[in-house]
Amino acid sequence: MENFAMLFQGFGTALTPMNIGACLLGAVLGLVVGAMPGIGSLAGVALLLPLTYKFNPATAIIMLGALYYSNMYGGAFSAILLNIPGDSPAVVTTLDGYPMATKRKRPGQALMTANTASFVGGIIGMIILTFMGPGLANLGLKFGPSEMTALLLIAMTSISWLVGENPVKGLVITAFGILLASMGMDTLSGAPRYEFGNMYLLGGIPFTPFVIGAVGFAQVIHLINDRDSDNEKRAKDAGKDTKLSIRGSVLTGHDLKRLIPPALRSGFLGTFVGVLPGAGATTGSFMGYAIQKKFKSEEELGTGAIEGIAASEAANNAAAAGAFAPLLALGIPGSGTGAVLLGGLMMWGLSPGPLLFENEPEFCWGLIASLFMANLFTLIVAVCVIPFLIKILSVPVKYMIPIITVVCVVGAYSTSNSMYGVIVMFISGVAGYLLSKNNFPSAPMLLSFVLAPILEDNMRKAFIISGGSLNIFFNRPITCVLMLIFLGIVGFSIVRPILMKKAEK
Repeated sequence: MENFAMLFQGFGTALTPMNIGACLLGAVLGLVVGAMPGIGSLAGVALLLPLTYKFNPATAIIMLGALYYSNMYGGAFSAILLNIPGDSPAVVTTLDGYPMATKRKRPGQALMTANTASFVGGIIGMIILTFMGPGLANLGLKFGPSEMTALLLIAMTSISWLVGENPVKGLVITAFGILLASMGMDTLSGAPRYEFGNMYLLGGIPFTPFVIGAVGFAQVIHLINDRDSDNEKRAKDAGKDTKLSIRGSVLTGHDLKRLIPPALRSGFLGTFVGVLPGAGATTGSFMGYAIQKKFKSEEELGTGAIEGIAASEAANNAAAAGAFAPLLALGIPGSGTGAVLLGGLMMWGLSPGPLLFENEPEFCWGLIASLFMANLFTLIVAVCVIPFLIKILSVPVKYMIPIITVVCVVGAYSTSNSMYGVIVMFISGVAGYLLSKNNFPSAPMLLSFVLAPILEDNMRKAFIISGGSLNIFFNRPITCVLMLIFLGIVGFSIVRPILMKKAEK
């Protein structure tokens, strides 16, 4: 009850006219930044940090916190309408968001699903942050390299649920993603790997240009090579059939029944993942989607299922909220964006850590209360712009091709400030198109590309700590439980086909 009372005092701080205006401005800017591929929350917060120098610390961090949080909403806009994720956590949203908007001709409902799930996941994360923030932060500290390795091994087993009808192709593309992720400098030894004598490859393959190319530019090539004579006619029909109103985008009761369970599950899971050091919203969205694969969906995931959009969007918003727990309670940023926010706090003379809640309660609880406000403001703004966003689908294909190409080029260039990112985008786009034409699923490649570097770093650190012994994965309680779960999943996947064959006989 004490936390509840402190939260109400926090609303007293957050509801001043200055702070309300800062929160609303941050929410709007976050939506815009999130919807623009290649910028992301890290660059957005870093670019706007100088604007807050003249603000008092509470107002400044409220604006930046709202921007960071609403960025999770904005990433889904371009992912659903253009098949280009605005930010890395929205990569998974493209798997069901774009098919629902185009193939099922329900773009309004797809956007509303993303907004609603984001709101639900965010509320869950904020409630948990309010009542269990310091406790969760301490729990996150217990996750060392061995615990993170076991957790990521469980996440990697989800690849087996994404490989589709051809497991061999799925495993091949998974290995391809791991190889791509291993290019560049070894993070522990500093030795170059697979750089082929090219200095640009020493930095590895940048994630954002790679994803923009493999998902977005591959779609451009597909549109160019679509020889269907009715291509333009279908585009015009899509524009005519699309409901361009908020009322036409409202979810039915049946849609909400499908949305709520995965949103609740991913909300709790995403909050936990957000607390873990180095995990972040991207890992949360992938794990939320992977967990949904274990539950029944009315439509198969990857074909435009509401459950898929809800699982990924709720998880990344909950993870964004959960990331504030270690930042405030321990002074440990969970991501690059968190590091920028930490720098801002220190610049304003605040010292994040266990004593921050005692020494600066007005600031801490004002920030937490402002996250609730940002969640509501962002939802309202996101719903209001739906009619304008949906009109993108009514643009003829011959105009969409150059528009999407420009968006891809700008997004790829903005991450590296050089043509290297653009080249990576073009090459990955061609590769993504060729893979899709040959029925290789893209989801396993993206999942392995994201998780493999984190898994490698933590696994090698665990072996360094243990002197190369495997005992480190079984002599710590949390690690032991997670490893048993991992071995159980692997064992079940081996035994299940055998049992099914016996049952058929």
